Amino acid sequence: MPEQTPTQTLSPGQLAEAFRYATDWLGVFREQVNALNVYPVPDGDTGTNMHLTMQSVRRELDTCDQNSMPSVARAISYGALLGARGNSGVILSQLLKGFSDSIRELKNVTAAQLSAALQAAQKAGYGAVMKPVEGTILSVARGLADGAKGDSPDMVLENALLAGQVALDHTPEQLPVLKQAGVVDSGGQGYLYVVQGILASLRGDELPAAPDVTAYAQEGFEHEEFGYCTEFLMEKATLPIEKIRELVAPFGDSLLVVGAEGFVKGHIHTNEPDDLLATVGRHGRMLKTKVEDMAEQHTEILAQAGSVTRAEQELPKSGLVAVASGYGLVKLFRSLGARIVSGGQTANPSVQDIVDAARSVSAERVIILPNNKNVLMAAQKAAELLEGRAEVVPTRTLGQGVGAALAFSQDTDASELTESMQEAAKAVTTFEVTRASRTTSLTTKDGRTLEIADGDVIGLQDDELTHAGGSPEDAVLEMLTHSYAGQEIITVFTGPNVTPEQQQDVKDRLGKEFQMAEIEVHAGGPDLYDYLVTME
Repeated sequence: MPEQTPTQTLSPGQLAEAFRYATDWLGVFREQVNALNVYPVPDGDTGTNMHLTMQSVRRELDTCDQNSMPSVARAISYGALLGARGNSGVILSQLLKGFSDSIRELKNVTAAQLSAALQAAQKAGYGAVMKPVEGTILSVARGLADGAKGDSPDMVLENALLAGQVALDHTPEQLPVLKQAGVVDSGGQGYLYVVQGILASLRGDELPAAPDVTAYAQEGFEHEEFGYCTEFLMEKATLPIEKIRELVAPFGDSLLVVGAEGFVKGHIHTNEPDDLLATVGRHGRMLKTKVEDMAEQHTEILAQAGSVTRAEQELPKSGLVAVASGYGLVKLFRSLGARIVSGGQTANPSVQDIVDAARSVSAERVIILPNNKNVLMAAQKAAELLEGRAEVVPTRTLGQGVGAALAFSQDTDASELTESMQEAAKAVTTFEVTRASRTTSLTTKDGRTLEIADGDVIGLQDDELTHAGGSPEDAVLEMLTHSYAGQEIITVFTGPNVTPEQQQDVKDRLGKEFQMAEIEVHAGGPDLYDYLVTME
C-alpha cells in the first residue's frame, strides 16, 4: 500500500476503505488474540469472533454508497450487528454502533469529530453491558477515547492508540485471572488492532507478517459453571430490548442483548440453550442461532496449543473436519470425532477457515466433509493447499455428512476411508424444510409444476426442491412418505423457530406413520430451516 499524505478530514470513501483494511489487519493477529483469551470463561475464540464481526462490516461496506456518510455509517453498524459473534464480537458491534451513530449525519469527519466518535463508541459499549467489568475491552475502549486528541485524524488515532495501550497494559491489574495467566485482555487487544488497522490505512502501511503463536493462556484454566455459549439474532421483536434482556437474564451469565437497525442480537452463557431460544423465539422471528459447547471448544483450542507435544507422540492415522451449523448437528459431528468449521447454506466458510481447522487436527492425514454443494470447491482448494495431507469426501448435504462421519475411524488410513465414507454418505437421504426467499415457478424432476410465493414453506430432498406449500410439519410427512422404502432410522433436527409443541407433534406423527422405523428428534438444526431430516 503506498504511503498516504495526512488529511484534515475523512471522506465516506476513506472511512469505508479504512474499515475494510482494519478487517485485514485484525485478521493478521487473529490467532494471537485467540491465544490470549482467559476471560470470562474458556470461550476462547475472541480473535476469530471479532474478525468475523469485522468481515460482516466489510461485506456491507462493499455494497453501500461510499460517497454517502449515512450509507457508510449504516453499513458499519448493520454489518457489525449481523456478524457479531461471541461476547467480544457483540461488544465490538456496540462500539461500532456508537461510532457510526456519531458520524452518520456528517459529510466528512474532522479530527474533533473523530475524537467524539471514539467517545461515543466507548459510551455505547458500556451501555450495552448489564454489569460492566473493568480490565476488559471496555476499559481499553475508554482509554482510546480519553487519548483521542489531535489536529488531524492521524494524530487523533495515534494518541488514542498510545492511551489505549496503557489501558490494555493495566488490564492484568484489574482482573486477577489475567494476572494469573500473565496476559492482557484479549478483547481489548483485538479492539486496538482494529484501530491500528484504521490508522494503517490512512498512513498507507503494509500489512505485517502474522506473529508466531507458541502458547495459549487457556492451558491453565478449566471451564465454568455454564456450558453453552448461546447466541441469537431476531427481527420483528414484539418486546423492547430491555424486556428481552430481563427475559434472558435468569438463564445464565455473560449476558448481552443489544439492538440496531431493527434487529436484536443476544449472547449468554447457559446450561439451557433449548429453553432459552424457545422462550426468546416467542417474541420475534428468529433469524440465526449459535450454540457452542464451551468444553468442546476449550479442547479444540488446546489442541492447537499442543503442536509441539503432538510431534513427540504417535499420531492417529486420520482426523476429521466437518463444515456444519446448528448446535445439535455440531454436537453430533463432534461426538463422531470431527473438528468443526462453522458455516453452510448462506454462510460459506473461506478456504483459509478450512485450512486452519485441518492444520489444528492432530492426525497424519485429514478428511474434510464440506456438507454443502457451495462449500465443495472451497474444501477441494483447501485440500490442495494442505499439499497431500487432506482428502475431501464430497458430501453435498449435512445428512450425507452425518452418514460419512458415522463411517469414520481415526485408526484407518484416510485413503482407505474415503471410499467407505462416500458409500455411507450415499446411503442417507436428506430432507430440508425452509421458506422461499422469492416468488417463482418451477418443474420438479418428476414433472410436477410448483407455484411458489415468497415466504411459502418449501421442501428439498437431497438438495432438489420437491415440495411447496402447507405447514412445515406437513412438508416433512409428505416428503418422507413419498420416499420411504423400509429405511430403519429417521432423525429429525428442528430449527430455532420450531416450538417444543411442534417438535413433539412431528415426532408423534412420524411415529404413527413409520412404525417400523426408529424415530429420533433433536433441537439444534441449521439456521433458517424448520426441519432437517435424515433417513437411512
